[in-house]
Amino acid sequence: QVQLVESGGGLVQAGGSLRLSCAASGIIFSINAMGWYRQAPGKQRELVAAITSGGSTNYADSVKGRFTISRDNAKNTVYLQMNSLKPEDTAVYYCNADVTRIGRLPRDYWGQGTQVTVSS
Repeated sequence: QVQLVESGGGLVQAGGSLRLSCAASGIIFSINAMGWYRQAPGKQRELVAAITSGGSTNYADSVKGRFTISRDNAKNTVYLQMNSLKPEDTAVYYCNADVTRIGRLPRDYWGQGTQVTVSS
């Protein structure tokens, strides 16, 4: 069993910053890509940022220059530093990891989600 536990969400004023963390635990052989998705009310879940095990990153156009994704492979943890937050960033943010367990094919795991609310 693999669990992803997120932390760091909350309420912040526009222009403020938040840092999300997501730690993976369980019997893990390796973690390939990790990423953050978000889902606002009435909208589809969308990719915010992703990072490979080698450190290559990918961002949604809407967050480029404001958000930074990073990871600590030794801790199986991914971070999302969010600066210059806007009300349109308000959403539930979900952590995602492509995990390989011993003797099993890689599969996606999801965190439970953390609410980020940006007030104007």
